[in-house]
Amino acid sequence: MFPPNSTLGIIGGGQLGRMSAIAAARLGFRTHIFSNVSCAPASQVANETTVGSYDNPEAIDRFAKAVDVITFEFENISADGLDRLASLKPVHPSGEILRTSQDRIIEKSFLNQHGIPTTSWLPIYNINDALRAGDTLSFPFLLKTTRLGYDGKGQAIVHNTDELNKIFNTLDPHPLIAEKIVNFNCEISVMVARNKLGQVTTFDVTENQHKNGILDLSFAPARIDIDLQKEAKTLAIHIANSLKLIGILGIEMFIADNGQILINEIAPRPHNSGHWTLDACPINQFEMHVRAVMGLPLPNAIRHSDAVMKNLIGPQGMRVWDSILSTQGLIGHLYGKKIAKSGRKMGHVTKLYPLHTLPGKYGSEYF
Repeated sequence: MFPPNSTLGIIGGGQLGRMSAIAAARLGFRTHIFSNVSCAPASQVANETTVGSYDNPEAIDRFAKAVDVITFEFENISADGLDRLASLKPVHPSGEILRTSQDRIIEKSFLNQHGIPTTSWLPIYNINDALRAGDTLSFPFLLKTTRLGYDGKGQAIVHNTDELNKIFNTLDPHPLIAEKIVNFNCEISVMVARNKLGQVTTFDVTENQHKNGILDLSFAPARIDIDLQKEAKTLAIHIANSLKLIGILGIEMFIADNGQILINEIAPRPHNSGHWTLDACPINQFEMHVRAVMGLPLPNAIRHSDAVMKNLIGPQGMRVWDSILSTQGLIGHLYGKKIAKSGRKMGHVTKLYPLHTLPGKYGSEYF
């Protein structure tokens, strides 16, 4: 257990690092950001920042010497760099978990090897593999990059063989992965935290709606049967234990038409779909992550309110900020980003409801 005033090093300077640094400060810890850009959102609320490339040995060593324990806020970093850091200071989650989450082929293989259900999929190393996917999975199917994809990027639907060559050559880097398209009733996610002692806790299952490949709305709790909620949490705990996780893990899932829960992907860090916990839980996802990484106890992840969370995306999201500030009951969060680019997450807004009163029909009109 790291004592107060210990320094938590956070790799990445985005909004997840920013909110993690705020949570760490509440627990009495100092934070040091390692970012490849200056004036990053997380740097605005941290004690120190090291600016450098994520694979620069000199910057890595300088950062490691200044902190007591290290975590990361996004996956698109060098696992080899993380290994170098781990030779100098404790790193949670581990580089092995990062490697698993960074590569969809490794990720899907790991899940299936541990008896965790996913959609049918095939690794695609060349165009012949892609042609076989049309026969095995049937058209249409999803073709995705195995690495670096997020918010709907790095993927496309292949409807027929005529589209296949163009899409195969457009998606980069290779290899790719082909996935059978799931007819699903809804998309859900579970945030699960685990510490070194094996204590595990899960937040309530969240229902998610996307727009243009980016999370738009999250609802807590999800409008699904209680048995499905229990099954989703059980799967999340199984994944966390199988990975020997130290930290927090966001797990995206589908509920298929037949009621089966299928795991879509995992993210070993705080997750956009868990932002509602900032306002609806005594201990939010960021504090739970910091607690796990710093060796603190993990209380039960409970909520005191139902919640709806909406992302504020790009210029359009920022145009409603003044309205959010002047509307009773809306809780706004901005991430400190200077430029509101199209598709960029600038902040989010949450509305709370008394427990067990979240409306059965809801949407953006609630904001």
